Amino acid sequence: MKRTVLGLFLLALVMAISACGSRGGSHAAAPSPRSVKSMTIPEENLRSLYLAGGCFWGVEAYMSRIPGVQDVTSGYANGTGENPSYKDVIRGDRGFAETVHVKYDPAQVTLQTLLDYYFRVIDPTSVNKQGNDRGIQYRTGIYYTTPAEAEVIQQAVAREQGKYDKPIVTEVLPLQNYYLAEEYHQDYLVKNPNGYCHIDLSILDGQELSIDPALYPRPTDELLKERLTKDQYAVAVKNDTEHAFSNEYWDNYEPGLYVDVATGEPLFTSQDKYDSGCGWPSFTKPVAPEVVTYKEDTSYGMIRTEVRSRAGDIHLGHVFNDGPKDRGGKRYCINSASIRFIPLEQMEEEHYGYLLSVVE
Repeated sequence: MKRTVLGLFLLALVMAISACGSRGGSHAAAPSPRSVKSMTIPEENLRSLYLAGGCFWGVEAYMSRIPGVQDVTSGYANGTGENPSYKDVIRGDRGFAETVHVKYDPAQVTLQTLLDYYFRVIDPTSVNKQGNDRGIQYRTGIYYTTPAEAEVIQQAVAREQGKYDKPIVTEVLPLQNYYLAEEYHQDYLVKNPNGYCHIDLSILDGQELSIDPALYPRPTDELLKERLTKDQYAVAVKNDTEHAFSNEYWDNYEPGLYVDVATGEPLFTSQDKYDSGCGWPSFTKPVAPEVVTYKEDTSYGMIRTEVRSRAGDIHLGHVFNDGPKDRGGKRYCINSASIRFIPLEQMEEEHYGYLLSVVE
């Protein structure tokens, strides 16, 4: 009798899993996203980076466009004396460098990523010259305020040196001072769209979304067992499967972001969610290709492709080829227990503001 009951239970489980592997459907995801008012990250949660890269008009405009950057100002750094004017700086005798102060949210962009962006638009081997500008005030420099920052910067410069035969002359020094430049220099290229800029700002146009796994480290299994519910731990860490039509997000179509329940790494968006009829959350694609990994799954006598999260390496579900043909033909069948939903209006507050453009 016990064997019969167990056999019936396993048969029912296999049928449920098979349903997840055979149901199609291409019903459009419901409501269109609503707009939200952008929130500002509290000042105490921001970090600073000071960069000299030639004329600060272009560097300010460029760094302002990087996701995760909250504010950029133009100023003068690491010279002698106090409160220099632009005329003082261009004389060159006080040693100030045209510098931008970048305030960024470390939960959205890492210091290393910002440095990678910086090196894309400067010539670090050029002495006191960037673009058409010449003079000590146009030298390149990265100015740090903590030893931890200095270590990351030095490592970045060392990696960058491998790309050049000539030595890198970008100075890496502690920040001695920083004074805001005159008001007409602030947001100069916003006020003067046709103004001079030695940086090709179009370099950021059309670039693919990049999500840095370093922002989403995986906790230990012990910590996950404390933080997750029993069902979440069973599914995400122990590769279990939840019941269809009775899980948290199978019929949720509010605009927002779905993230790894273990690490918070972004995985899917409401824009790509649709009603497949299988009873589990279904998506046509991940938010970026690299945030998921794939593994052959031969359990329950079937051959399927398991989907796992990149940073957390947790079990998410499976991917099938019966999705909407006009949207790529894929169906990512995902367990609600492995993901957490962040409504659109809470994304910036939870440090996902850099992904608003792919959800709105």
